[in-house]
Amino acid sequence: MAPRRLKPDQIAEVFRRFRKADPDPEGELDYLNPYTLLVAVALSAQATDVSVNRATGPLFKIADTPEKMLALGEEKLISHIRAIGLYRTKAKNVIALSKMLIDKHGGEVPRQRASLEELPGVGRKTANVVLNIAFGEPTIAVDTHIFRVGNRTGLAPGKTPLDVELKLEKVVPPEYKRHAHRWLILHGRYICKARKPECPRCLIADLCLFKPKTASVP
Repeated sequence: MAPRRLKPDQIAEVFRRFRKADPDPEGELDYLNPYTLLVAVALSAQATDVSVNRATGPLFKIADTPEKMLALGEEKLISHIRAIGLYRTKAKNVIALSKMLIDKHGGEVPRQRASLEELPGVGRKTANVVLNIAFGEPTIAVDTHIFRVGNRTGLAPGKTPLDVELKLEKVVPPEYKRHAHRWLILHGRYICKARKPECPRCLIADLCLFKPKTASVP
């Protein structure tokens, strides 16, 4: 049986409420420019934004460009990000992507998804985050939170993150696409939680298709 889905007018109402509650949502990773955003997002895989921000605060004071990162070197970079999961692989990728940015893009972060995905350690999700936050593109990066919200609510049921992303691209009204990624990730992180969604606090509980609703907030 096909999964239940919200109707177009319901989807529009979901995002109308999100925008009313938070007209200009902010991402939770700290950054200074498109390059530091790219590095922060690459470091955030399988890590919390809090742990990444704790590491990148001191790091970005001394290495906020690809050239400065290469000058810092892999071992010193490791000393800054050691508290983040998979730090050795991530350090290797950050150094390699910094070199590629210099060699192929004049030290600038490209605005094309394909060019971003060519960078070491950068996948579709990371590319979409950079395109959205750094350059204002209406991309939607599907992480575990957005994947859960898309399926649980009936906004965009799908078996894979790419499936959910492509469905969201189709159903989110154009006027809401610019901030859809951040509204959905914040909703999944703080309200529509994995183990016990906080339905009594939810702005869209009456529209959401999730059953049964949780009756109380812990």
